[in-house]
Order: sequence, then structure tokens, then C-alpha cells
Amino acid sequence: MKKSAIALAFAASLSLVGSAFANNLVVNGSTTVLPIAQSAAEKFMESNPEVSITVSGGGSGNGIKAIIDGTTDIANASRFIKTSEVKAAVEKGSYPVPFAVAMDALLPVVHPSNPVKDLSIEQLCKIYKGEITNWKELGGDDAKIAVVGRDTSSGTYEVWDEKVMKKERVTPRALVVASNGAMVQTVAKNKLAVGYIGVGYVNDTIKTLSVQGIEGNVKTVLDGEFPISRYLYMFTQGWPEGNALKFINFVLSDAGQEIVGKTGYVPLR
Repeated sequence: MKKSAIALAFAASLSLVGSAFANNLVVNGSTTVLPIAQSAAEKFMESNPEVSITVSGGGSGNGIKAIIDGTTDIANASRFIKTSEVKAAVEKGSYPVPFAVAMDALLPVVHPSNPVKDLSIEQLCKIYKGEITNWKELGGDDAKIAVVGRDTSSGTYEVWDEKVMKKERVTPRALVVASNGAMVQTVAKNKLAVGYIGVGYVNDTIKTLSVQGIEGNVKTVLDGEFPISRYLYMFTQGWPEGNALKFINFVLSDAGQEIVGKTGYVPLR
């Protein structure tokens, strides 16, 4: 084979490789947004079989770090980006662009056998600070409360810290778990436990509590009545293009928002 033919063949192979990478989409971050991203990716790939989407969790902080570092195409986050994270991105020559894709309520959860049905923000704060330590103080059984919290890289932790804890320190006796799924499993196995999760993870192995007499549901989240609600986001590194833009547009479409509702979260409309 002549050198020119070899060069053409090599260039063609590089073009094919580039095309293959162009059709790979990496989505990383919040475990709260994970069910939405997974379901949306499956549906998107059905209509776009040439596109391969890899979706993983790891926490909002890790997702945003990945978008800053350029190791993911889309970062899922259950909180808004911090000023320090924007600064780090700009220093690396990029600017993360946020897309609100759903709404969520952070629901306090207990074991189904727990008789407690409602807690105030103040009571929740005192439980997590370690000032209320017995369920009897809250109308429950005479038993020690087992506090279960989230790790600090979690967007869910950040929202709880802001809206419930008011930046007060969580008791060092709290058990820390890494995801919504782990929170559900932990509370489901411990009759004395209390935790908190996004609405998309609610199932019959745990019991949700109302907050200040208000249940967390579609209506109370949309009208701002439920006190621990939030937006869920997908971030891109700069304005998205190609498959990243197509995927974001799909999540925001009527079909994508229907998926949001089916996964247990609150559609934007």
C-alpha cells in the first residue's frame, strides 16, 4: 500500500473514532437526579440508537467538579452551583450553564412502625443538633433517636443544612450515608432511625413525615407551601451543543417532564 493510501486510511479511522466519541454522552453527579437522568437516557437512546449515554451518581459536588474539570458532559445537581465553584470554572476557562429540570421536596422519613407523623423545622433542627434525643419528646415511644444524615458532598445535605439546620452543626453521633438509596435502606432497617430523602426515593419500606402540618407533594411543592423544597438541575460546560443540547432539550420537553413525574419528582409544568 502506498504511503498516501495508508495516510488516507489512518485519517478515515481517526474520523470514525472521533465520530464514536462524539456520540458518547457522560452524565454524572447527584443521586437525587439520578432516577430522572437514567430514565430519560433510556428513552432518549431508544429514539437515538447511535448515541450512547453513561449515567452515574456520586453526589452534586462531585458532578459539578467533573463539569469544571471537563470529565463529564452533563452534571446532575440537587442544589445550585456555589460561587467558589463558578470561580474555579472560570479560572479554567469555562462557565457552567444551569438548566432546572424538576422540583423536589426533602422529606423526613422514619420506620413504618414509628407513630410520629409530623415534625416542625425547629424539632428537626434540634434532632440533628443532638438536642432532642428521645422519640418520647416528640410524641413517640420512649426510645433513643438514631439520626441518619448525608455526606457533605451531597446537594441534599447542602439544602438540608440551609433550610433545616440554618448552618448549625449536625451531631457527631449521626450516621452518615452516601446516597438517597442508602438512606432508605438504613431507615427501613432501624425502627429508631430518622433521615431525609428526595421524593423520587419514597417507597413502602419507610414512612414519610409532614413538616409543620404540610405534606410534601406536587401541589405543595409547586406553590411553595412545603418548607423544604428545591429545584433540581443539570449543568453543562458552557452552552451545550450536539447530543448534550439534544438531551437537555428532551428532558425539558413534554415527554421528558412526563418522565420526571413518573420517577416521583415534580415536573416544572
